[in-house]
Amino acid sequence: MTRVAIVGGGIGGLAAALFLGRRGHTVTVLERDGYRPGHDLDGDFFDWRRPGVPQAVQPHGLLAPVRTVLRAETPDVYEAMLRMGAGERNELEWFAEPPPARPGDEDLVTVQTRRIVLEAALHDAVHREPGVDVRLGEPAEGLVVDRHGDVPRVTGVCSATGSHDADLVLDAGGRRSPVPDWLSGEGCRDAVVENHRIGIAYFCRWYRLPPDGPRNPGRVKAGSVAAFAVGGVFPSDNGTFAVSLTVSTADPTRGALLDPEVFERVARTFPAVAAWLRLRPEPVSGVLAMGGLDNRWTGLVDGAGPVVTGLVGVGDSVTYTNPTMGQGVALALWAAQWVAGHAPAAAEDPVSFAAGYHRWAGRTLRPWFDIQVAMDRANEVQLRNPTRTLSRPPTREAREKAALSACSWDDPVVMRARARIRHLVESPDQAYGTEEVRARVACWLAEHPDFAPGFDGPAREEWESAVRPAGQAL
Repeated sequence: MTRVAIVGGGIGGLAAALFLGRRGHTVTVLERDGYRPGHDLDGDFFDWRRPGVPQAVQPHGLLAPVRTVLRAETPDVYEAMLRMGAGERNELEWFAEPPPARPGDEDLVTVQTRRIVLEAALHDAVHREPGVDVRLGEPAEGLVVDRHGDVPRVTGVCSATGSHDADLVLDAGGRRSPVPDWLSGEGCRDAVVENHRIGIAYFCRWYRLPPDGPRNPGRVKAGSVAAFAVGGVFPSDNGTFAVSLTVSTADPTRGALLDPEVFERVARTFPAVAAWLRLRPEPVSGVLAMGGLDNRWTGLVDGAGPVVTGLVGVGDSVTYTNPTMGQGVALALWAAQWVAGHAPAAAEDPVSFAAGYHRWAGRTLRPWFDIQVAMDRANEVQLRNPTRTLSRPPTREAREKAALSACSWDDPVVMRARARIRHLVESPDQAYGTEEVRARVACWLAEHPDFAPGFDGPAREEWESAVRPAGQAL
């Protein structure tokens, strides 16, 4: 039996606590926020003030690993989410006739829900777990570090009620975790931090469908793209959905999007969004903004090996990524599952445990961080310089890349490859690099000789007209 202390009670911390507790380990969770959600989903979602978790009210589409890990580790939590209104959608449901099934297709499922549904289900389960002590409103205040060995070892966590001895401490403190500073203050080598600032801003608004109307507009894509912005729709639980607009932080019109009337006028210029808004939903929130984002990798290992033993991170404290790919919860649950499966080694051989975890994280989590960084760089260039894209004829490479997306809506083989990337099963090179997919795309291009990359969203003039009606200054 391993004693575990967890700094932070967000999704990653709670999941790790639950996975560990059900394996017989004793766990103490120290969480700064004193609120326990679950009594009123709408009230918890819209009224719970969480300045340190701005993504909490942004739209989520939980990727396949979330479903897979929860069903394997805590099936009761997943069933509770479904009872609370979460929905499932397999990516291949886009096609009117299901394509011939292949192994793994059954797992290409997005869980359509607000984040609060998962949080409420985790809270309910973890508070019922006898080996887990969740201390809401009691933040961790520091670490207990033994510096007698070659590598310092964390042996506990301090809070207002004293020190909590532990064989393993998990940093689940999120993107603003104080743990790296605590380690430096204890004389440990610095954590290795890689940071990439993202010049992208998100604006969303939540809606609820009429109870006696259709649940969706039919066969409509999830989003539309302009040269300088993206408009998307996120179907969610209990008849709710979110409309999201993504723009460059340098866009001079972005501030106007905080006005609900402006937001909705602009949103309707994107065909995919307009289709949902024609269902006459009721707005249930104002416009919620999120910016100032980074892609950040924090490693507790450098060229000399682990900076410390007895401590590893899960969730955003390790890899915090811009939510374009929506991978944060999935990566957090993967890490929680690995830690729970290897926890006995943390007490028996802390050096090997730390080294093993960092090798696993580099092999399993880091590639998706790197993919997100590369994607964001390309997206930021596109959103900042739309005229550059529009004024140049597409290169062969750009045409073939755009064809992958366009072809996927017609060809289930290419759609499957796209879904395997989206759900973190394979990298783009792996999924799109097969002979079968390349042949399908080549065939599609031959059938569409005039195809060129394009946009189904508004032109800049239409966007600005929606932002600034006639007679108003920008």
